[in-house]
Amino acid sequence: MTDIQARSLALLSKIFGYSQFRGQQQEIILTVAQGNNALVLMPTGGGKSVCYQIPSLLREGVGIVVSPLIALMKDQVDTLRELGVKSAFLNSSLPLSEQRAVEQALLKGQLDLVYVAPERLLTEGFLRLLGQMPIALFAIDEAHCVSQWGHDFRPEYQKLGVLAERFPHIPRIALTATADERTRNDIIAVLKLANAPVFISSFDRPNIYYQIVEKDNGRQQLLDFIKQQPQDSAGIVYCLSRKRVEEMAAFLQSKQFPALAYHAGLPASERARVQDEFLLEEGRIVCATVAFGMGIDKPNVRFVAHVDLPKSLEGYYQETGRAGRDGLPSTAWMTYGLADLISVRRMLAQSEAPAEVKRIESAKLDALLAYCETATCRRQVLLRYFGETRAQACGHCDICQQPPSTWDATIAAQKALSAAVRTGNRFGAAHLSDVLLGVESDKVKQFSHHQLPTFAVGKELSESAWRNVFRQLVALGYLLPDDDGFGGLVCSDKGRVLLKGGERLQLREQAPPKAKTARKDRSLKVVSDLAPEAQRRFDAIRVLRLQLAHAQNVPPYVIFSDASLRDMAIADPKNEAQFLQINGVGEQKLARYGRLFLERLSEVRALASDEVLPYAEPKTAKIDTLEATFSLVTQGLTREQIAEQRGLSVDTVAGHLLKLYQLERISLAQALYLQAHEIKEISDMSVQLGLSRQQAATKALREALNSRFSYADLNMALWLSGQS
Repeated sequence: MTDIQARSLALLSKIFGYSQFRGQQQEIILTVAQGNNALVLMPTGGGKSVCYQIPSLLREGVGIVVSPLIALMKDQVDTLRELGVKSAFLNSSLPLSEQRAVEQALLKGQLDLVYVAPERLLTEGFLRLLGQMPIALFAIDEAHCVSQWGHDFRPEYQKLGVLAERFPHIPRIALTATADERTRNDIIAVLKLANAPVFISSFDRPNIYYQIVEKDNGRQQLLDFIKQQPQDSAGIVYCLSRKRVEEMAAFLQSKQFPALAYHAGLPASERARVQDEFLLEEGRIVCATVAFGMGIDKPNVRFVAHVDLPKSLEGYYQETGRAGRDGLPSTAWMTYGLADLISVRRMLAQSEAPAEVKRIESAKLDALLAYCETATCRRQVLLRYFGETRAQACGHCDICQQPPSTWDATIAAQKALSAAVRTGNRFGAAHLSDVLLGVESDKVKQFSHHQLPTFAVGKELSESAWRNVFRQLVALGYLLPDDDGFGGLVCSDKGRVLLKGGERLQLREQAPPKAKTARKDRSLKVVSDLAPEAQRRFDAIRVLRLQLAHAQNVPPYVIFSDASLRDMAIADPKNEAQFLQINGVGEQKLARYGRLFLERLSEVRALASDEVLPYAEPKTAKIDTLEATFSLVTQGLTREQIAEQRGLSVDTVAGHLLKLYQLERISLAQALYLQAHEIKEISDMSVQLGLSRQQAATKALREALNSRFSYADLNMALWLSGQS
């Protein structure tokens, strides 16, 4: 074993609490630690972060991590600080004073890792700053954002090639969970990684169960699905529109589920609140557009549901990959129907994008629909799209567990296509079904369609069976939505070949109605395959974890992941040496939490097997964060020290101090971090802008003062001015 291999393994054990690397992790780490570039494709939950975190600690200087979302930065930094790694982030969410403090820490060599938004990194001032210090590496996370063909294109990512020009001798590692060949080529070209090794891990997420159902009252189907999940299962429900997000969240709330709504149209403060609640609490369900999730590092999301079609298989893979990052059983569920197909086909047809872009997007949509309609293992189809071959069916998707039957639908398809053609390619599936079934509706008689040769030729199938046929014909491109957007179906050139007998067609038989199953016990239990005694231990330490997380205002998984708790519950460690053997327990976690968890496990051991656990999960989802700050103020800590200890921004802590002073619980000296002349300057500017002194600080006020003051300091000055 080389010196670098030994050191990397020692860091993995000491800091991260794992005894061995997974997959290609060690090879990637050695490549970058030796000063070489790399492109890494690894599925969500596969351990990408370690691939740049450990090389940053092995090499001289600070690791600079380019990350596209604020939430992801904060999450990673919270976790690293818990592990004892000196880390920080730089983005627009920080007040100017805190940004300067991070930059000073950088210059003084006090940080191991810094996460930075691409917009900040690309400023000339920050690039000059980087030139004044030793840099261990550049890590470009979510690297697929460089590609205009990708599902999450970000223009600023295309400018990151400047790193190779300004810092040619600093290793660059680009990482993504999903990228087809075109996107990989873009990453290599834009980030100048032409000679870098490409590490492609398996795209398979074996712990995820894939399921797709035909839409028939989507809201009720979603509700039935969620009812089958264990209690306190965190989940994400993806919707196509903002309106649908809000409707779905309200519906779930009316059924007593802790659902939250998230989309780009909400105020930033509300989006932040929803995101924090999802991360900090157990069992929250977020109904969201695709604006939610990319920056979320919550490992114990137990399900991801799509109630509308995603835009592509890349998007679907990325979104469903947010489930089960901890490796425990999770579900990716989707419902879709004919209306969804027509909608996405029409949106693509009416797009004003260049022809080449439309061609590529059309191919992506075809791949997605083929996945939805497949009669073979879903995992095989999904992996094949990303260039990976799986020899055997997975046994862990709806198709494998309940294989659908197929039938020779050539004649039925020809009848459907003939009905579309003979009615003028301008009517929808419902009307065409009426024609085929011989239903003399007012609309059928209005257009004399009861006199057509195709009238009543399809009575061998039911109305729902014809709906199933039309859905698959649209999915497979034999029928297309009309250009006018009136819901009509048009026989395509491909359809005309079939209509003339040029090919045979196999379709999936309609799935039989699913019998309602008994609702699972929605108890505290999330890990359902544990032995009873291990389950009792899991429940007990899970409550302890939540209490500790609330006390520190951090997500529970920052303390320990569900996977680590599961290992503890099974191993039942009796001492610190045994506790240190648990996956995810490093020296820092042992020192900080070992005694508490060992004591809790000892207490459970002492209980009779039939004795009820005396531990109650906190009834209120929200901790009293004000009290937590008050406790630290009374210990004499400054607001910067409080922010560091609690993992909060200085601005948030300053807001707490203002509230505590207004409640007369702390002195002005403990709350105020402004000079008298600064208070006057803020007050005078607010008057010039016509602001009420009872009004909260505005963006206009902050910008008028050149962003020199945080919002909390501005509010303090306004409040004090209003009292004088």
